[in-house]
Amino acid sequence: MIDNDLAFASIDEVAKLFRKRRLSPVELTKLILARIEHLNPKLNAYITVTGELALAHAKKAETELFAPRGRKGHRDRGLLHGIPISLKDNIYARGVRTTAGSKILKDFIPKDDAVVVAQLKQAGAIILGKTNMHEFAYGVTSNNPHYGPVRNPWDLERIPGGSSGGSAAAVAAGLCYGSIGTDTGGSIRIPASLCGVVGLKPTWGRISCERVVPLSPALDCTGPLARTVRDAAILTSAIYFRGAREPDLSKPATLRVNLRKICLGIPRQLFFDALSTEVRKAFDSAVRDLCKAGMTTADISIPQLDEAEDAANHIAWVEATLFHSQQGYFPARASDYAEDVRSRLEMGAKVSALDYLQALEIQKQLVVQLHMALAESDADTLIVPTTPIVAPLINEETTRLAAHQYPTRALLLRLNRPANLAGVPAISLPCGFTPSGLPIGLQLMGGVSSEAVLLRIAHAYESTHPQLRRVPAIPL
Repeated sequence: MIDNDLAFASIDEVAKLFRKRRLSPVELTKLILARIEHLNPKLNAYITVTGELALAHAKKAETELFAPRGRKGHRDRGLLHGIPISLKDNIYARGVRTTAGSKILKDFIPKDDAVVVAQLKQAGAIILGKTNMHEFAYGVTSNNPHYGPVRNPWDLERIPGGSSGGSAAAVAAGLCYGSIGTDTGGSIRIPASLCGVVGLKPTWGRISCERVVPLSPALDCTGPLARTVRDAAILTSAIYFRGAREPDLSKPATLRVNLRKICLGIPRQLFFDALSTEVRKAFDSAVRDLCKAGMTTADISIPQLDEAEDAANHIAWVEATLFHSQQGYFPARASDYAEDVRSRLEMGAKVSALDYLQALEIQKQLVVQLHMALAESDADTLIVPTTPIVAPLINEETTRLAAHQYPTRALLLRLNRPANLAGVPAISLPCGFTPSGLPIGLQLMGGVSSEAVLLRIAHAYESTHPQLRRVPAIPL
């Protein structure tokens, strides 16, 4: 493999090279660190790169993997052993600066790892550093005034999405083999869609958020971004709280599926009210292809979807303001926030108790309606676009669709909020490109703890569309 091919290889492919001793974790880590040194000034995907620490951990992985099998010192921790990955900068890493993309936490160095980081280290993953993000995860552009904007690898004048924008950009550009992000209203799936990678938001509570800087605890989820569905499954497996009878997501057999037994639910509400022509065309093509492969579709109704956006906003606004108030950050250090984040924290202080309680009631109703709709239609999952538009230009505050002008932030959030409000899993994967070469995302959303089902369907689609595995041409 030449270096560029190696940088964009799958986790599976790299793991096989390690075990054949055709590649070492140290060699691979050096390659990716060199790419970061070369490309990060253009993309601004990383805030902090821990090169020396990564090489030390790579050396340990190499010693364990390459010791003679059956001899003292040999240890194979699984498919992530020796694989270089990154962490969104709101996830604690012991001894590594964790800013949450903020000025307020610019010098914060955690004394402990987040639970997910401890799990990844136990699996042998190599942490390369901390990725750039929207300040305090409170936005969808990753246009960060404190550390600079993250740029989309497919077009450096466009946003990567957010708030996990640095993670998505790093994965798409071959600056890591996967990343762990967070998702409160689409912050994994939006950048996955705009950067042409895979992003999984798990069922609420199935992956730990302990020692992750919160935005809205009732909605927050931690999850993976990767270049393939299989890679996303491998990363999820290392950090997912799996029941005794649940399948191991890292096993290839787990992703096998009889397509003729799968029914895809297409909701009547919300998801198709405002879409760009390019996104609608790519979505319709994806559904046709899945039906040709043997799947069926069902038209389903979930009336509460029309109220999901406002309800999720009210919950997130209040909980974010509460956290920042409890920490003594807001309003005491209001001037240290970016204007957009500060204004949302101010909005959170103005939400009435009645509005907050009504939002919680809508949340309960949505959970019931979603699962009833899936059961009554025999649908295994909803299938919808991930975002109504492709990546907007940096600082493009409004977007025109047909005769209407929409706030860009609200437009990117609207198709992602429902999964967070309902606490259910959702995955975004590439389903096409615009004529100008910008990625388009397809979203699958299922019932509680249906991650394996979503991954199977996503893998089936991905496997029959190898042409979608493109590599961005980043200008030198």
